[in-house]
Amino acid sequence: MTNVKHDFYGKVVLVTGGSSGIGRAAALKFASSGAQVIVADVAEVAGKKVAEEALSLGGQALFVHADVSRMDACQALVDKAISHFGRLDFAFNNAGIIAPLCPVGSCSEDVWHKVLNVNLTGVFNCLKCEVAVMKAQGGAIVNTASVMGLVGAQGAAAYCASKHGVIGLTKAAALDYGRDGIRINAICPGFVDTPMIEGNGTNANKSATVASRRAAIRRLGTPDEIADSVLWLCSDAASFVTGAALSVDGGFAAC
Repeated sequence: MTNVKHDFYGKVVLVTGGSSGIGRAAALKFASSGAQVIVADVAEVAGKKVAEEALSLGGQALFVHADVSRMDACQALVDKAISHFGRLDFAFNNAGIIAPLCPVGSCSEDVWHKVLNVNLTGVFNCLKCEVAVMKAQGGAIVNTASVMGLVGAQGAAAYCASKHGVIGLTKAAALDYGRDGIRINAICPGFVDTPMIEGNGTNANKSATVASRRAAIRRLGTPDEIADSVLWLCSDAASFVTGAALSVDGGFAAC
């Protein structure tokens, strides 16, 4: 982890997709900064392990099994946060999936709907439940989009569409709830060394090659680097930032 320090003592944060990769890194960074953390994921064994790691850092942590594509699961998740910790200050809506690369004409309806249901509808479901309780004291929400929400990618129609949608949803929600003291932003990671990159038929070496050819910083990003941007967006240092789509991509989208 990097040495950037934030003071989140007494704050409660919900992290979806918290069992691995960027979500795990963010959950642990929030915990080490004093926050009480709800780790949510469909991967129960890994998610519980992250919650245990967060506890070992001196914070309070709880794992909740949640499928964000279901509104009832998201409502139960937020209800659990309130019943257990009494409030919700921050949310990192990070749960997402990718699919094997294929052109639009070969993309099945099942794959299309599955990716959109998790990546876009899942963020909508979480946002809807989170803003309802954050109105009590304000808060900050960060949604995971992607550099592929800013550009296109051959063979990744469903993923690109879902992440472009997250950015539009983020901007609209920021306008809806700014006067309620709720800041809502998106992060747009580039190629990051996480387990997810295995899911599109590629691997870390191939992704590193793509990054080295196009990004200004010619390497993969790390989960900690992305998590640092999430904590910053939730902190008072970003008090005048809302409706933003923050690229954390090593300059991938700059060219």
